[in-house]
Amino acid sequence: MLSLRITRRFCNFAASVALTRSPAAVSNRIQNQNQKPLEEPALVKLKAERDPEKLFNLFKANAENKLVVENRFAFEDTVSRLAGANRFDYIEHLLEHQKPLPQGRREGFMVRIIMLYGKAGMIKHAIDTFYNMHLHGCKRTVKSVNAALKVLTGTRDLAAIEAFVNEAPKKFDIELDIFSVNIIVKALCETGNLDKAYLLMVEMEKSGVRPDVITYTTLMSAFYKNNRSEIGNGLWNLMVLKGCLPNLATFNVRIQYLVNIRRAWHANDVMRLMLKIGIVPDEVTYNLVIKGFFQTGKLEMAKMVYFSLRGKGHKFNVKVYQTMVHYLCKGGEFDLAYTMCRDCMRNNWFLNVDTIHTLLEGLKKNGQLNKAKLIVTLAQKRVPPFPSSHLRSLQAVLSRS
Repeated sequence: MLSLRITRRFCNFAASVALTRSPAAVSNRIQNQNQKPLEEPALVKLKAERDPEKLFNLFKANAENKLVVENRFAFEDTVSRLAGANRFDYIEHLLEHQKPLPQGRREGFMVRIIMLYGKAGMIKHAIDTFYNMHLHGCKRTVKSVNAALKVLTGTRDLAAIEAFVNEAPKKFDIELDIFSVNIIVKALCETGNLDKAYLLMVEMEKSGVRPDVITYTTLMSAFYKNNRSEIGNGLWNLMVLKGCLPNLATFNVRIQYLVNIRRAWHANDVMRLMLKIGIVPDEVTYNLVIKGFFQTGKLEMAKMVYFSLRGKGHKFNVKVYQTMVHYLCKGGEFDLAYTMCRDCMRNNWFLNVDTIHTLLEGLKKNGQLNKAKLIVTLAQKRVPPFPSSHLRSLQAVLSRS
């Protein structure tokens, strides 16, 4: 009996399958599918929409669509475009609408709202969001403190930053961390309060927050830029003494300083030290060292560094070529400058117009008019194009007798 029931069920199933797969049924199904228009995904619509009001309504309609809400780019792009249209009322509506939703109980999501308000220049809304997180069942940690700090530092209002630092951590029993310190140190350096920034680092270390490579690098850069090299050098030595190893950014800050004071050989030694300890220099490093030799009149050494690195397979960006062509023209080496400029242009890398102008004048003076014409032709093919006034100035070099 069991086998009979199974057989009957199988027959009924087979019959139903045959029925649904009949030509008429398949045809009807296809027609029904064709009658339903395929709706464009919300993310695609948001990206394409240019009208602020329609953009607002579209995002609002998808306020609970996780594909939209959890997409960081979609959120940031929408807020950025609404801010560009001065529709801060729309921004407030969209962000406030998100807070009571389930995602509003996650600190990471509230941090995003704080940062979005900050990017839109709505500072009060950002800080209010931090202070009102508990109203939405969201717990604060140092992450949200740092987000609010980051927003405040964008205003460069030191009084507001100081008031927040003195109040918020105590009020919510949150200890600042090294990220907090680095945010404040950077703000102090950017506003010219270098001594306060240094003292903050010292005080925080006493309280158990140890400076990291970002702290030292930020301070070094600021002191070097403000011609207080003795403290910058001291910080370089101090970080090594404390066992905090410099990173790529730190080395570049150090090399920039050495180049600025015309100590090209020392800058080159620092680059070699980087390689020795396993830190790979980047285009900024190469450009600084090459520029350093050019600025001290060591043209051949600059060329040697360039060709040595290229021979080892290093890929350069347009900034390195800009430096090379600029200083080669100043040194009267127009043949090599022409070759580099031509190769750059063929890769759609274009030097600034002043450098091209100098190169054209040098080529013309040396009787290399065909080379000069080729450079102008390549300049005319630039994508996006040079302004017409710039092209006319380049063509004028060729037409002058």
